[in-house]
Amino acid sequence: MTVTVDIANLGFGLVILVFAGLMIAILVMGWGRVRRWIASRKFDAKDLASMRRRWEEIESLSRQPGEMGRKMAIMEADKLLDSALKTMMFAGNTLGERLKVACYRWPEMCQVWWAHKIRNQLAHESSFHLDRSVAARALRSYRSALRLMGVL
Repeated sequence: MTVTVDIANLGFGLVILVFAGLMIAILVMGWGRVRRWIASRKFDAKDLASMRRRWEEIESLSRQPGEMGRKMAIMEADKLLDSALKTMMFAGNTLGERLKVACYRWPEMCQVWWAHKIRNQLAHESSFHLDRSVAARALRSYRSALRLMGVL
């Protein structure tokens, strides 16, 4: 049995292989640039001003007499953190998923998990009592996370 090799087909296969290699190299280089762009994403002045105003409102809520102001402040602080992470284009469908990703970039960010769990208890347990000291600690945690991100 004789095997014949068609040189024209071999050359065409080589061209396709080289082209595919070039395309993969371009995609890898492009992905690296996209990742660097995402990692260097900063807030614009309008975003920062808006988020800082929101934080002032949150602090004002926390100082209101009664438990409801503290509860609302925690809920709003959680939303603000989520909004900041979305603006910085962190991946995930929920704040919890975005926090997991953010903890890789900022390991100190993991400390806000405790405050997020308090928020979840507020949202899902109607009888949850929020002590003044617990609320203050949670808000300090949110403030630290937002400072770490450059929001405050």
